[in-house]
Amino acid sequence: MKCPYCGCPESKVIDSRSIEENSSIRRRRECLKCQARFNTFETVETIQIMVKKKDGSREYFDKTKMLAGIVKACQKRPVDSIKIANKVESDIYNSMKQEISSQEIGEMIMKELKDADAVAYVRFASIYRDFQDVETFMNELRNFLKL
Repeated sequence: MKCPYCGCPESKVIDSRSIEENSSIRRRRECLKCQARFNTFETVETIQIMVKKKDGSREYFDKTKMLAGIVKACQKRPVDSIKIANKVESDIYNSMKQEISSQEIGEMIMKELKDADAVAYVRFASIYRDFQDVETFMNELRNFLKL
């Protein structure tokens, strides 16, 4: 790693620690020439996953969009939205698919919300499944209660 102060290409690692739920490593380094100390961060390079939307269009997977939907569903509920988003994101990347449908992502989110909080699940389902009337909403509730 090149020193940002003197440009020397040689440094030693003084300290390493995991950050961001073990997805990155922070390294404290010392230049062997000028003894200046600096930090470097190492992360895994991930592939860009394409999301196929209902209308057939495609866009890159965006965790912030997914998180926004989860946060809305979990508003004023005792649910860790970020934990759910991280789990779903991890499942998406672990699937090793380069393309995933928005429906698959929605089902993954609903599975996590169903286990976490019934109210958040129903809120998310009402938007995701695009209920047009009370009867379809009630059918979803009946299916949920059969568990």
